[in-house]
Amino acid sequence: MSEHEHEHADHDEHGGHDDHAHGPEPLVGVDPTDLHAAVAALAAALHGYVDVAVGVRAEFGSTEADEDPRILALESEVGGLNARLYDLLHERLGLHADLTGMSWGDDEHGDADAPPSDAEIDTFHLGFVVGPPPTTSDLSLDSVLDLVEQGGADLAQRLVDAGFEVGEWGVSRGAAVAFEEDEDDDEEDSDE
Repeated sequence: MSEHEHEHADHDEHGGHDDHAHGPEPLVGVDPTDLHAAVAALAAALHGYVDVAVGVRAEFGSTEADEDPRILALESEVGGLNARLYDLLHERLGLHADLTGMSWGDDEHGDADAPPSDAEIDTFHLGFVVGPPPTTSDLSLDSVLDLVEQGGADLAQRLVDAGFEVGEWGVSRGAAVAFEEDEDDDEEDSDE
């Protein structure tokens, strides 16, 4: 089972891998209208995110802006729309589309001041879908970040103990941590 099949195995109720979309024959006559509508909704949400982010950033510093409820709500909406697009592509075309990954070319974002290194560096993400406790509790979803951060510190130390170099790590809510080369002083989102 591939990574995408494993990641999205729970979403196979939309037709599964036994229907025609997952068959060996080419698909003809597919109406892309709902696919384009899903892309348009995602694009509109991204434009809305940019507008809100500009406004929030004009009010607050970067750390506060990252935690602003308006930003978190829009990130959640974008994540849901990404999932909807994935599901549509999966059920209609049988594709396991990897549309939410990020990559930068070495020429575009290389650090001229960084020491030369032959080692290949990559990012790894571990995600959790967490709901509130099933019974009445003083715990909130905000407390999850502290628990994940403690686990991240333990895991980073285990990687270092195993001989790997962990240049930075971080925790976030709602999306994978985006590492930028100039965030050395952001102690809240990354530790060395």
